[in-house]
Amino acid sequence: MEVSSDAEGSSDFTRDFSIEDIDMSLTRCGLLPERAEELARLYQEHGTWKHVKEVWFGERIANRSTRDSSQGIYSVLTSRFKQAPSGLPRPGDLPVVLDMCSTSRDKAQVLYPYLVADDALMQYVVCSYSNRFSTGSSDSVDFSNESLMGILDGFEQVGGAPLDYADSTLQRWCKGFRSVMRKIGVIESEQSVTGSPPMIGKVPLLVAVGYSYDDSDDDWFRSPTGLQYLFQPGSRWNEFYDRAAETDAWRFVELHGSLRLRPEEDPYSWIDAEVDE
Repeated sequence: MEVSSDAEGSSDFTRDFSIEDIDMSLTRCGLLPERAEELARLYQEHGTWKHVKEVWFGERIANRSTRDSSQGIYSVLTSRFKQAPSGLPRPGDLPVVLDMCSTSRDKAQVLYPYLVADDALMQYVVCSYSNRFSTGSSDSVDFSNESLMGILDGFEQVGGAPLDYADSTLQRWCKGFRSVMRKIGVIESEQSVTGSPPMIGKVPLLVAVGYSYDDSDDDWFRSPTGLQYLFQPGSRWNEFYDRAAETDAWRFVELHGSLRLRPEEDPYSWIDAEVDE
């Protein structure tokens, strides 16, 4: 069903960035879906991050893992959950959401927006690439070091100061970025550095639409953050809205002579429905 919007060609997808927001956490902790899922399950079980931390480190020390390496991973992954925008599923609900996923790629796509929302440099680069897809200017994008470094060089124009890191550190960051892209299906093979819009399963679609709905105003469908993070071109947004409306969670309503996609209750009532079944 055609939603009344100028989605094709819409590119209102910008964020404010400053050099103070930037760190290199991606060089030491990528997406790590399995460990992120483990933390989410611990949080669901224990209810507080204090208890999660005790169990997390207790298990790793028993298994002879170094506390320093475990601390770094724990800090980065829990930051993504603690600072998560309200438009994403709550950490305690994530195990239910992840259990509904049919593939490891689906799980990665569910966890991916937590990373992007928490990591300002990741978000800056994702937004730069997403704008190219959203405007329909490209079906595939180069994620080589040269292309990524070119975008990173442009940060000075946005943040007011250049990135003061060694080239070797920035190259490790680029490698980490490509690793995330492979996890979510944007890059298909270990050898390739070219990316294209990935397939999106039902569960990550519901998360992407829910995030988009919460992240903007009534015209959210003109610039759907969740779909843009997944590099989906504007020409496909209506297709995803149709898919969402085919579930029990979303429906089309007519407002002021135009169709709008709205949740049946709240964007994540489908999680509660899954628990009740």
